[in-house]
Amino acid sequence: MIKPDAVENGYIGAILDKITAAGFKIVAMKYTQLSKRDAELFYAIHKDRPFFGELVEFMTRGPIVAAILEKDNAVDDFRALIGATNPEEAAEGTIRKLYAASIGENAIHGSDSDENAAIEGAFHFSGREVY
Repeated sequence: MIKPDAVENGYIGAILDKITAAGFKIVAMKYTQLSKRDAELFYAIHKDRPFFGELVEFMTRGPIVAAILEKDNAVDDFRALIGATNPEEAAEGTIRKLYAASIGENAIHGSDSDENAAIEGAFHFSGREVY
């Protein structure tokens, strides 16, 4: 997901360019906005953490771009491309180093495992939306 901060700042095109230049194929994509309920469900793993309310508020404040990407070794390669959660610690040239403002507003979400990628893809897309 390209998060609300990156959408607000006009970074959709630049981020998608970096993703495709890194060899990822976009097999599903949509411009949408999460409801409070959607954000609570998507981030349910964090519901007991102190930042959960702020995370939900942030993720619902504006539109996002949801996508499913394909590539050999997609999860690990994408995690390397997006960089560390804290943009100050992210490697030069990574999406978060270039486009994120803070840990809380870090421009992009990437799945942390193949299993979560499948769950998160199904959260945003029906089977007929994936090509």
